[in-house]
Parts: sequence; structure tokens; C-alpha cells
Amino acid sequence: MLQAERLPPHDIQAEESVVGSLLINGHAIADIQGFLKAEDFYRQRNRLCFEAVVELFNRDEAINTVTVSHELESKGLLEEVGGTAYLAHLVATVPTSVHVVHFGQLVRRTATMRRLINAASNIAEIGYADDADVDGALSSAEDIIFNVRTGQVSRDFVHIGEALDPYLQEASALDALDDDKKPIPTGYSNMDQLFGGLQRSDMIVLAARPSVGKSTLALNLAANAAKEHARVGIFSLEMGREQVAMRLLASEARLNMHDIRLRRFSPTEETRLVDAIGLLSDLAIYIDDTPFQTVTEMRGKARRLQLMHGLDFVVVDYMQLINGSSGGREGNRAQEVSEISRHMKAMARDLNVPVIAVSQLSRAIERRESHRPVLSDLRESGSIEQDADIVMFIHREDRFTSEEQWNAKSPQQPYPRGLAELIVAKHRHGPIDTLWMSVRDEHGRFMETRAQAAVEQRY
Repeated sequence: MLQAERLPPHDIQAEESVVGSLLINGHAIADIQGFLKAEDFYRQRNRLCFEAVVELFNRDEAINTVTVSHELESKGLLEEVGGTAYLAHLVATVPTSVHVVHFGQLVRRTATMRRLINAASNIAEIGYADDADVDGALSSAEDIIFNVRTGQVSRDFVHIGEALDPYLQEASALDALDDDKKPIPTGYSNMDQLFGGLQRSDMIVLAARPSVGKSTLALNLAANAAKEHARVGIFSLEMGREQVAMRLLASEARLNMHDIRLRRFSPTEETRLVDAIGLLSDLAIYIDDTPFQTVTEMRGKARRLQLMHGLDFVVVDYMQLINGSSGGREGNRAQEVSEISRHMKAMARDLNVPVIAVSQLSRAIERRESHRPVLSDLRESGSIEQDADIVMFIHREDRFTSEEQWNAKSPQQPYPRGLAELIVAKHRHGPIDTLWMSVRDEHGRFMETRAQAAVEQRY
């Protein structure tokens, strides 16, 4: 009986201080939305007030006592929370918003404790069920605890310096330029000449079959832009932040990725590695490696990053791993990808940054004799082609033709090992073209090739 009468952990004062801080300074929502959710609040009226603040933030509207009261009143909830008098009480609770993160962490901590109590109750029910399948019961109990652990921290952007910590403990941040109008340089002169740099509000689709190098080129573009003082956000839905950091590190140090993973390098190479870590740690690159999320969630995170640190360039790797908000729409993935594509273009325009969306190509390429990709190969949805301002394909003949097959077919021409065509199949603002690049797969690095005329004669 004593156990039943105990109240779950909660901190009403911290909850009121969080909402009061947001009413004083609406921009403070960017500091806590990455880890604090409405369901973390114990008291219902504090939860409703926080939800109103979040909805105003998502609509990019002002956050204060007047707008929050109007938002609550429009939903018929103002009286339920205690009217404008309660909002005034919340403002009076805290003199400043400077400690909002601390209060938010207190609210999240007690919410985690409540989830742990609920998990214990659910595990007890599994035990009382006395199921003959002991392994199944243990697996269910483990899943419940795992969900509590993974659910207590919402992953968000982290600075690349944190991802590089396994290689070097110290990292510093770079003061990025405060210029939100000029195009973003790619680091490749032939690409910059064709596009004039990556234009703000453009959606650029970079597509290829697996293992051709689309993620590698996207990361090369991100690093090159950051070296020119652009602030870059990377959504990596496939690789963890450490893998992304290692690829950037190998490319910058020009070292074999496998050797870096095994910490196997000479003193000279170690010097190059340390220098590369120092350079990358000074770049304004932020990585979000949440594996499953919607474009709406990504847009919210990108907006917070833009408010807190600035944002000039976004890379999404890759499109087909994004969750659709429709929940599948009865299995119609093509319709879902169409929605994702439209929302990504809207994100580029809303944030006024170029967005590179890495995309898979269909298997139709492998069944064609030429293997060269065309726009119809964009996987799952033709709307990607419609929404994109630029569509680029990576084609590598050495990924489809062995050296023996090549020599039998073209004995007079050298085998195109490590040679890539960057096919610009759509360019809304200018001409289409094919750019030639050489690839060092072991370094994860694309480079311009100067043998343009000689290369073109091979095909």
C-alpha cells in the first residue's frame, strides 16, 4: 500500500521554470528542443503550454505570453491551463531564461525515471504471465529497457570535433562567415564554372548505384565548402558520426581508411593524420546520425542549427532512408518518396541553403549494355527529377566492366580504373554537361582530372 501511494518522480518548479523561460525569451526553445519533449512534463497544463510554444516555433512565429495565450485559446485550452493568470505566474517564476537548459535537463531526468518505473511495471507483467517461452520473455524485457535507454536522449547535430574525439581529444570551433547570400563553392573548378557554385535554395540530387562513390563525393563537397567558411550540416541516415568523421579524415589526410581504422601508419602518416584532425576540427561541420527520421524532423533540427550556429549548406545521405510522414500510405513508397522530395525542396527554400540529397538509382542500369544512368533511373519516384534543381549521376565503367572484358572490347584504350563521369543530367539554371573526375577509393577522395580531352576519346 505504501508503494501504491508514492507519487512518480517529478519537478513542478523545474517545469514551470522551463515554460517561464520560454515566455521570457522565445529563442531559448532552440537550446532545449533537441532533448526535451512535451511528454516529459508531468503536469498537464505545463505540457500544454510547452506544446503551444513548440507549435509557434515550428510556424516561425513570435513566442511570448500573448501569442501563447492566443494559441491555447484557439484550441480551447486556455482555461484548462489556468488562463492568462497562470502564464503571468510562469513568467514571474524565473527572472531570466539563462538557466533554461538546466531546468530542461531536470524535467527530462524525472521523465526518464517515470519511464523506468513504467518499464519495471511492464516487465513485472511479463513475469506474472509465466510464459513457457523464457527466451521470448527475456527478449521482451530487454526491449523494454532498451527503449527507455534509447528514448531518453534525442540525437541531434553534434560538431565534427566530437566525432573526431577518438582520434584527438582537443577540438576547436571556427567562427564562420556571416554571409547568407553568396553561392557555396564546391572545391572543384569545373563544377563551380558550370554551376557558379551551389546556389542557395537549390535542391541538388546526387545519385548512383551502391559502391560507386555518391556518399564520398557528397562528403568531399561538404568538406570543401566548410574550408571556404561555409557552415555545413550533414544528415547521415546510413553511417554513424564516427564513420563520417573517419571518411572525412582519410580524405583530408590522404590515408587509407582501413589503416586509420587499425591505427596502422608511419610517423610521417601520423603527422598528416594529426594535421588533418586539427584542420577538420576547426571547420563548421555538424553531423546528425539519427538513423530514422522524417523531413519535418530534419527541417526542425536544421532550423535550430541555423539559429544557434548558422547554416549555409545541408547534405542528406541518403533520401531513400528518410521516413515518410504518412507512415507508408498502404505501402505506396513511390508516393511517399514524392512527398519527401517536395518537402526537401521546401526545406532548401525555407532555410535558404543548397541541399544535396544523395539518392539511390534503380537496378535498370545493370541490365543495360551501356550502364550509363539516365533520369528515369532515379529510384522509386519521378518527382525527384521534377523537384530537383540539379541532378548529377556518378558513372564509373570500372564498376561494371572488368579489366579483362575491357581489353577484349577496347584493346587500344587503357582501362578506366578510378575514373568517374559526373553526368549533369538536369540543370534548371544552366547547361548540362559531363565532368570527369579521378577517384581514390582507399582515401575516399574525388579529384578533378586534367586529361579531359584524352579521357573523352576513350568512349
